Amino acid sequence: MPAPVRHAIVVVTNDLSTDNRVDRTCRVLMELGYQVELVGRRLRNSRAIDRPYATKRFRLPFSKGPLFYGTYNLRLVIHLLRRPVDMIVANDLDTLLASWVASTMKKVRLVYDTHEFFTEVPELVMRPGTRRIWMLLEGFLFPRLKEVITVNESIARAYEQRYPNRRSSSASIAVVRNIPMPRDLGPLRSRVELGMDEDAFTMILQGSGINVDRGAEEAVEAMCELPDCRLILVGGGDAWPVLDQLRTKHRLEDRVRMVDRLPYAEMMQFTRNADLGLSLDKDTNLNYRFSLPNKLFDYFAAGIPVLSSDLPEVAGLVHRFQAGVVLPSVTCQAIVQAVRALMKDRSRMSALRVNATFAARELDGRTETNKLSALLGP
Repeated sequence: MPAPVRHAIVVVTNDLSTDNRVDRTCRVLMELGYQVELVGRRLRNSRAIDRPYATKRFRLPFSKGPLFYGTYNLRLVIHLLRRPVDMIVANDLDTLLASWVASTMKKVRLVYDTHEFFTEVPELVMRPGTRRIWMLLEGFLFPRLKEVITVNESIARAYEQRYPNRRSSSASIAVVRNIPMPRDLGPLRSRVELGMDEDAFTMILQGSGINVDRGAEEAVEAMCELPDCRLILVGGGDAWPVLDQLRTKHRLEDRVRMVDRLPYAEMMQFTRNADLGLSLDKDTNLNYRFSLPNKLFDYFAAGIPVLSSDLPEVAGLVHRFQAGVVLPSVTCQAIVQAVRALMKDRSRMSALRVNATFAARELDGRTETNKLSALLGP
């Protein structure tokens, strides 16, 4: 007699296109025998997606603010209650209320994957009234969760200290890092094919959430004093319009290139052609302090060294593998000095490149995927 079909629904508030962590979760669930559906939202500029599992993207009348979160969670809970489901994987706090309500009503398994220290992001820290609402929601839901996954040990410890009396206090918060799986990225396109300067020292800052206090503004302004360099920004975020204005203000359009969000393999063409990867989050809030961004592992996978801010998770890996330079502070002048020093020392750059390659080999995404498979399995 064939085994009954099990259904898993994975939920996010983004448009599904560039979230590699969630894609990994869906593929692991498929390998575990689940029929998988990934649920998110459709934006005006959303790209078409082709996945080996089902996807659903809601069209919503609002794109941000309380009306967006309210309408999304209402649509989501109705969808979850109507669909056959044995496991719900909620990604981040903005999907958790609907997921918890549906899992409670249907008595099915709920796994919460928090990709960041949500209530400590700068967008909320700077708006205490809005943050208070999210804190109340988190304070109500988090102690009721049995299974929680996050992206690094620092955030796991912070949540365990904040909520020591979770329902399943004997089960610690699991950590699955955002290390990409080894994959064939195809032949490397040349700088000329990508419209890059063939000979210039090129830095890249990538990320779908290039927001305030992530050092992008300082990186653009540093270009005023680095005439022989090029800077490529790939992604998007709240700071994107400000960066475009800075580029125009300083007449840097020919040396600072802005590329909208791309599929992973296309983005990595630029990263693999760069000389230096930037990870410049500032220590202005707990979420950034404890961050371990995907781009760090992408830079290592591309075999390029990293220029990073002095945050515990990021700087810890850069120091451990001697695969880059850690700035004492994220300022325009600090960036300029570090880049000039690297440009003058070719032997050091070569050594850092080798170390970045070694870091990529040791930081193997298969280990994290196996860990996730064990957590999501029966």
